Amino acid sequence: QVQLVESGGGLAQAGGSLRLSCATSGSISSINGMGWYRQAPGKQRELVAGITSAGTASYADFVKGRFTCSRDNAKNTLYLLMSSLKPEDTAVYYCLIATLAMNYWGKGILVTVSS
Repeated sequence: QVQLVESGGGLAQAGGSLRLSCATSGSISSINGMGWYRQAPGKQRELVAGITSAGTASYADFVKGRFTCSRDNAKNTLYLLMSSLKPEDTAVYYCLIATLAMNYWGKGILVTVSS
């Protein structure tokens, strides 16, 4: 069984930082990429950051320079370091692993940024 579990969310002040983790378990084959999405209330889910199987990261314009996506293969964990947080970053954040066959999603974790 494949399972993705996000952690590290919660409440942060504007200008502060949070580090999200996505721990994976189970056998996942033919990974094309991994990434983070977020969804604010009443809005569509949007891409935040992605990382290829080769380790190249990319970012949405609204987080570029503030967020860093990385992975630790030894721990089977994907990370999102969020710095210089803004109230607009408030959302549920989801971990994604994309394979040739299907996409695997975490259940999501809430990040709230106060002004």
